Amino acid sequence: MVEQITAMLGLVGVLSILCQWLGWKLRLPAILPLLLCGLLVGPVFGVLNPDLIFGDLLFPIISLGVAVILFEGALTLNFSEIREHGRMVTHLVTIGTLVTWAVIGSATHYIMGFNWEMAMLFGALVVVTGPTVIVPMLRSIKPKSQLASILRWEGIVIDPIGALLAVLVFEYIAVAAEPTSHVLHSLVYMLGIGLGLGAAAGYAIGLIIRRGLVPHYLKNTAVLTIMLGVFVGSNLLQEESGLLSVTVMGIWLANMRGVDIADIIEFKETLTVLFISGLFILLAARLDSQALLNLGWQGIALLLIVMFVARPLSVWICGIGTSLPRADKWFLSWLAPRGIVAAAVSSLFAIKLESQGVQGADQIVPLVFLIIIGTVVAQSLTAGAWARFLGVKAGSAQGFLIFGASKFARALAKVLLSKNVPVILADNNWDNIRLSRMDNIPVYFGNPASEHADNAIDMNGVGRLLVLSPYRQLNPLVTFHYQDLLGKNKVFGLNNSEGGSARHQLSESYQKRLCLFGESVSYARLASTMAKGGVIKSTNITENFTFTDFKDRYGEGALPLIYLQEGKVKLITGVINELPVGIELISLLSNEAISEAQVAGEQKVDQKRAAKVNMQSAG
Repeated sequence: MVEQITAMLGLVGVLSILCQWLGWKLRLPAILPLLLCGLLVGPVFGVLNPDLIFGDLLFPIISLGVAVILFEGALTLNFSEIREHGRMVTHLVTIGTLVTWAVIGSATHYIMGFNWEMAMLFGALVVVTGPTVIVPMLRSIKPKSQLASILRWEGIVIDPIGALLAVLVFEYIAVAAEPTSHVLHSLVYMLGIGLGLGAAAGYAIGLIIRRGLVPHYLKNTAVLTIMLGVFVGSNLLQEESGLLSVTVMGIWLANMRGVDIADIIEFKETLTVLFISGLFILLAARLDSQALLNLGWQGIALLLIVMFVARPLSVWICGIGTSLPRADKWFLSWLAPRGIVAAAVSSLFAIKLESQGVQGADQIVPLVFLIIIGTVVAQSLTAGAWARFLGVKAGSAQGFLIFGASKFARALAKVLLSKNVPVILADNNWDNIRLSRMDNIPVYFGNPASEHADNAIDMNGVGRLLVLSPYRQLNPLVTFHYQDLLGKNKVFGLNNSEGGSARHQLSESYQKRLCLFGESVSYARLASTMAKGGVIKSTNITENFTFTDFKDRYGEGALPLIYLQEGKVKLITGVINELPVGIELISLLSNEAISEAQVAGEQKVDQKRAAKVNMQSAG
């Protein structure tokens, strides 16, 4: 039996990574291959039977996995960020959550025949969309910037809010199911333990991080173990309060001032990918296909209400008082796929409620999976056509994500932003990020190739990556990551190799992109030019002042970088001898080039004066 359990755990691990890779390769939400894989190894072929193999260990495995998932999701719930992303996002994650919950809960009660407690629990479980599902869809659909931002932030923020709502409803049911007349007393005690212990633990961890009481290499491990300890301890003090404690703990930590949790989020995301992938295969393998079919027309009717009543009603109510046009609201009304968090939390609750003999608990999981399958499949297949029909597809993305926020990158970003070209600077050097923020440049602090960056960086309007950093070990990683994300012809880097030996160790596709601003241009050259007083200047190339005139004025000290032509932003990646007229050229001018231009200008003025004097003398 031990060997069988080991083999099944290894199989789940291999399959989970394979499914994640397949989702990435096909540009689909990973939930689709994970779901299909779980159904195939479980109810279809009978290779994996989680209940039989893991027995009593199954509930603790799912319980700890869900705790990590909810804690990681709660770490992203920063209240200041909600306010920063507009009234529509704030409405959707507050008013919209309540509207969706009420509509789905009521429909479940009347259509499925659930009692009100179970109906409202199901409603709470399926209000969550989640970034793991919505972000891959947005990459393939490519709606306009404002819509993509609303959907992305709704998915990020509603994750912990929906989970917290589901935990509260579940705890009410768990207490109400007990043979006691003190239901209200027990519920208040449970909420007190969950909220109090979660807040206290979050504050304590925040102080530990802020004061540096643990070394950096132990920080992530310490937070994880403390979180698991709080989860277990909370459950020992009051059964079923652990999930509430870790959710509140994460929210408190995310909103505590002076606490840097970027490394923790990145570490937890790695664990969450592992837990989510493995858990979803296990959960899908537990699914009884007959139970799914037994939902019948009632299940289909509930799915249609979720998609065609609850979501549109929520969006249009939340849109009151906003400036969103009708087409945007209709698009938002269609796109709300449910994700892995709903499946994991519902399975955990179902196991516990079934053990307590709560009526309808056995239908919760197949009903949640029906909603997940229906929303993800239907919306991923039709959302692109719906966006084109409504005219809300984004145009060609002309903006830049720049890795490396050096003085040169900041100066380039300021010029591009002044021309209404979207720019985001990413760097893991805090001083560079701080200086960028002082210049009001959008920034991302951390590794732009991380899972956190994929969710946190708003790539709307951004279609190309410029690698302008001095971090030689990290540059190839960032380059390959965004070649997969944006395309190989959308990623450009500087030639920072010395002697060429480093380049020969890299792939040919990477070498070909080391030509930004010209093959001889390196980070050292740009940094040296800026340090010696160089500036980035925008110049109009016209019939009266051609590119030849530009070169004559500034000489070899001028390095053309980018030019704007009829709304298009074009990079210069090699030696150029001529540029068309009617463009706006952005170039780096060395201090010598500026001095040369000033001297040439003074000489030209002197020549004009001399010519004028000669004309007057002749007259």
